[in-house]
Amino acid sequence: MKALVTGGGGFLGGAIVRLLLARGAEVRVLARGYYPELKALGAECLRGSVADEEAAARACRGRDTVFHAASKVGMWGAYKDFYNANVLGTAVMLAAAKEAGAARFVYTSTPSVVYPAGGAEVEGWNERAPYPERSESRYAETKARAERLVLKANSTRFSTVALRPHLVWGPGRDHMISTIIARGRAGKLRRIGSFNKLIDTTYIDDAAEAHWLAAEKLSPGSACAGKAYFISQGDPRPNWDIVNMILSAAGARPVTERIPYPAALAAASVLETAWRLSGAASEPPLTRFVVRQLTTAHWFDISAARRDLGYAPSVTIEEGMNRLSAWLRSAGK
Repeated sequence: MKALVTGGGGFLGGAIVRLLLARGAEVRVLARGYYPELKALGAECLRGSVADEEAAARACRGRDTVFHAASKVGMWGAYKDFYNANVLGTAVMLAAAKEAGAARFVYTSTPSVVYPAGGAEVEGWNERAPYPERSESRYAETKARAERLVLKANSTRFSTVALRPHLVWGPGRDHMISTIIARGRAGKLRRIGSFNKLIDTTYIDDAAEAHWLAAEKLSPGSACAGKAYFISQGDPRPNWDIVNMILSAAGARPVTERIPYPAALAAASVLETAWRLSGAASEPPLTRFVVRQLTTAHWFDISAARRDLGYAPSVTIEEGMNRLSAWLRSAGK
């Protein structure tokens, strides 16, 4: 395999790069930054934006498989920034991949593409869940638009697939894990009411493996061509149980203090208004989206990925937490 990984310097993108190299693939990375650690492993590293047609064309040249993992994430920011990175960037990469003669395009999507505005209890949803009329966030809306472009591009000469891993975590430069640990140690985390809903998570190694399996299975007319798949450990747990396991792995105290749901929602609304009026580029410490996410269930049926991709999570949540704990200790964190 001669692969291109966009966003290879990111948490999941980097894991995909390392897995591909370990499996003997020839790997090129397109990312905004420079990552000497990937170059040291044997990857060819190019700097550039996925929305830059010249950079995309240069990166896709001579590649047979494109893993498009680059995106703008988060729940805060200007719509144009999300659009340029997620929608325009994906359109540019699709065009460049097809022009270069690539045969396979594996897109890293998100379960957020099916979340309706206002929140919902997501319990055992499968791929028949429709795109909502209004999305929960700018991130979700633009990722959904990009996913549609990817699936529509599937043809007899160019095979595409979209993967929707939920809450990817594990050892490494993981923003979610870092945020939980930092806020937990600072005493800035609070449970919301008595909610402790079931959520899915995806261990980093299994998320990367899903991308490898998708590329292996992907071909014209294959079962996965032109389709999207939910990816997780298939082991939903109460959300605060997961948070406290992460804190325990870091040697931090569990979250026990609570804030009433109405107070949390009101605080989020005030913070959003203050951030918007100030023009702050950073994300508020609490948003209404986060409040809804922490008080609703989010777990999925991954039987389609098991059937069509041969996906089988190999790391239990407990084992993953042990690995996270060992990494945190070795990294001095």
